[in-house]
Amino acid sequence: MVLLTPRSKRNPKISLCLGFLLSLFLFGCSDPPLPPEAGEAEKMAFALWKAEASHFAPEEYRSFETTLQAIREDLIRERSRFPWFQEYEPIAQRLRSLLKQGEEILKKVEERKEAKRLETASRLRELEGRIQGLERWSFHLNEGRLARRSLTKASLTLKEAGFALDRGKFDEAASRIAAAQRHLASAEETLLPILNRFSDRRLLRRWKSWADEAVSESRDRGNVAIVVDKLARRLVLYKEGRSYKTFGIGIGRNGLADKLRAGDGATPEGLYRVIKKLPSSRYHKALLLNYPNEEDRREFQRLKKLGRLPKGVGIGGLIEIHGGGKDGMTYGCVSLEDRQMDELFHLVPVGTPVAIVGTVFSGAAIPLPGEKQSDD
Repeated sequence: MVLLTPRSKRNPKISLCLGFLLSLFLFGCSDPPLPPEAGEAEKMAFALWKAEASHFAPEEYRSFETTLQAIREDLIRERSRFPWFQEYEPIAQRLRSLLKQGEEILKKVEERKEAKRLETASRLRELEGRIQGLERWSFHLNEGRLARRSLTKASLTLKEAGFALDRGKFDEAASRIAAAQRHLASAEETLLPILNRFSDRRLLRRWKSWADEAVSESRDRGNVAIVVDKLARRLVLYKEGRSYKTFGIGIGRNGLADKLRAGDGATPEGLYRVIKKLPSSRYHKALLLNYPNEEDRREFQRLKKLGRLPKGVGIGGLIEIHGGGKDGMTYGCVSLEDRQMDELFHLVPVGTPVAIVGTVFSGAAIPLPGEKQSDD
C-alpha cells in the first residue's frame, strides 16, 4: 500500500525548485523576436523596386536582392533552432549593412534618373528646334508642302514624348522620340537637299556673278536688266545699273531646285535674255526667255551621259516671266500679279538680260522664311 504525503508536509525547497524549472522551461521555449532591421530591409527592397532600381542600377540591385535572400534563409535557419541557442545579432549587423547599401542605391538611382531626364529633355529641345526650323522653311518653299505632313506628325509625337518625360516614363519617352525622328527624317529627305544648295559657296559665287553681269550690262549700256531671286521670291528691275522696281513673284512647284529637264517643275538658273514679248498669253502677258541656253544644253548632255536623267526625257523650254498671280505654282516659269506684269511688260524690251539665281544673299544674310518682301 502506497502512502501519499499530505500537501502541507511537502518540502518547500523541492516545490521552489520545481517551479523554477517549470518557468525556465516555459519561458525558455519562447522564440526571441526577430531583429527590427529585418522589416526595414523588406521595406527598402520595396522602395528599390518602386524606384526602378532594376533598370537604373541593375548590378547594384541584383547584389542587394542576392544578399537579402541569403539573410532571409539565415533567419529561417536561425528561427528553426532551439530558442535557447538562437542568436540574431550577427544577422542584424548584416541587415544594417544592407540597409546602408540600399540607401546608396536609392541615391544612385535618383542621380541617374535626373541625368536621364536632363539628357532626354535636351534631346527633345534639339528636335523641337529642328522641327520648328524646317516648318518655317516648309511654308517658304513650294516643295515644303510635301514635308509638312511629316513635320506635323513629328511635332505631335514629340509632344507625347514630353508628356511621358513629365511622368518619369523614360522608356516611353525614348520610344516617342524615336518615332518623331523617323517622321523628321522623312521631312528632311525632302527639304535638306534644297536647303543645302543655299549653303554651297560655289553656287553662291556663281549666282552672284550672273546677277553682277546683268546689272553691269544695265549700267554700262544704260538699259534695263532683271534679277530674279528665287529664295527671296522677288524680281528686281534695274535701270542704268540701279535698283528701280521690285516685284513679288511665284516660281515652279519645285522652283528652288535647278531645272535639269522637261517636267521637273523647277525654275531654271542662269543668265538669259528676253527673246519675245507676248501681249496675250495663257497667263496674261508674258516675256519669253531663251531657255535653254548653251550652258543648259551642255549640262543636260553631261547628266544624260552620266545616267542621272530618265531615259527619253527632253531638256524642256518655253520658260517665261508671265502674269497669272504670284501666289500660284508654275511649271517652272516666273509669275507676277497681272497689274505688275502690265508694268514690267511696258518697261522691258526684247534683249533685256535676265539673271535667275537661287539667291543674291550669302551665308547668314539669307533672309529667314516669312520675312516680308517688297511688292512695289
